[in-house]
Amino acid sequence: MSDAVDSIHTPVLLEEVIRYLDIKQGGVYVDGTLGLGGHSEAILQASGPDGKLAAFDWDEAAIDLARERLQPFGDRVTIIRRNFAELAEGLSEAGIARIDGLLIDIGLSSLQLDRGGRGFSFLQDEPLDMRMDLRRPMTAAKLIAQSSEEELADIIYYYGEEKQARRIAAEIVKARKTEKIESSKQLSNIIVKAIPRRFHPKRIHVATLTFQGLRIAVNTELENLAKIIESCVGFLKPGARFCVITFHSLEDRIVKRKFREHEQLEVLTTKPVVASAAEVEKNPRSRSAKLRVARSKG
Repeated sequence: MSDAVDSIHTPVLLEEVIRYLDIKQGGVYVDGTLGLGGHSEAILQASGPDGKLAAFDWDEAAIDLARERLQPFGDRVTIIRRNFAELAEGLSEAGIARIDGLLIDIGLSSLQLDRGGRGFSFLQDEPLDMRMDLRRPMTAAKLIAQSSEEELADIIYYYGEEKQARRIAAEIVKARKTEKIESSKQLSNIIVKAIPRRFHPKRIHVATLTFQGLRIAVNTELENLAKIIESCVGFLKPGARFCVITFHSLEDRIVKRKFREHEQLEVLTTKPVVASAAEVEKNPRSRSAKLRVARSKG
């Protein structure tokens, strides 16, 4: 893999994922969120020399770069351009009936944040798109233009967990009356203006939670997460491990509840596994990562 790509991609909780997947040589595994291929590469190495991997992603740019990284593994890896919520369809098309383990890493890749050009980050001025799959019709700009003030407030409050959601939604509606809101900097400046300085958070940028809420809504992320937990179990062999990495409380609560409720899953992590101090120092993005693991009862 090129040094440029490798330098922006550090997979979180890598050692923990490999340990909890309990990888066997010759096993069949699924990486439901390929990203730039760091976790996939490690799974293929651990399952060698003849283990198989099906890797899902709906971001074409990420797939192109991950394909380069995984090229040395040849036909041991199958890359499927679908969201992980479509796991059943993707595996059926690939002729895979049962798997030994599944990983889902919910969150943005370094590629999407640092140089995606789609408005995921407010650190650069980018088109306000936020689609992980450019084939989808709804962008963040369209969502902002078409939603009512109440709908925007709900998206920002429930998906972004932003307490100042109503102030922000009101300011967005006010601003869009005079100009189209089409860039990440535009939106960021509106949010800064909407929230009084005394309410600005100390550890994160004031726009962080609003951007999170809009991204989740654009990509129907929570619905997809709930769907994969329901749909994947039939593909898991007895004893197969299901690992999910989340990055905020909304996702973690869904995984925790769904794992406990599903009669065919045995929860292996009563508390989520988090990154070590050493990993956080090396990769600050891992600070908010939480890993939960379940095992198929068969």
